[in-house]
Amino acid sequence: MIDFLKQPWPWYVAGPLIGLTVPTLLILGNKSFGISSSLRHICAACIPANITFFKYDWKKETWNLFFVFGIFLGGVIAINLLPNPNPVVVNPKLTAELAGYGITNYQDLIPVDVMSWSSLLTLRGFVLMVVGGFLVGFGTQYAGGCTSGHSIMGLSNLQWPSLVATICFMVGGLIMANVILPYILAL
Repeated sequence: MIDFLKQPWPWYVAGPLIGLTVPTLLILGNKSFGISSSLRHICAACIPANITFFKYDWKKETWNLFFVFGIFLGGVIAINLLPNPNPVVVNPKLTAELAGYGITNYQDLIPVDVMSWSSLLTLRGFVLMVVGGFLVGFGTQYAGGCTSGHSIMGLSNLQWPSLVATICFMVGGLIMANVILPYILAL
């Protein structure tokens, strides 16, 4: 059993398990699945500012903070108690493509050449980490939720705005990965 937990789970096991969170949350208390709203709840609880955006009854959403903490705790448990001893296999075509951009230094699948404190001080690292992070946060707020909220919860509830948001997420991701990212990596 432990060996099964240590290996990557196939999509036909992991996907339905993730999908079952939607009806479970709806049955247990008419709750919506989503992760991005938890940052707003944390800010509303911890920042004693007079900002209208954070003035709401965040205590009603405490369950969401426990849910996100459970995701974090599950990751910690998986890394420390259930590590996979086999190296992660990366497609050689991806490795060759990244090498073409000068990205050859990896640490646990993280390209240190663009994702490290030292690379943050470069134009490429700043654009990827700071500007990219801002755009993700802005897009999440503008779309009224993140990919997990819209694509898992919203589509399950047949919500038209979630279908539009999911299509935009996918189109934006394809454009970013295939058109914009090569220019950023070439910086």
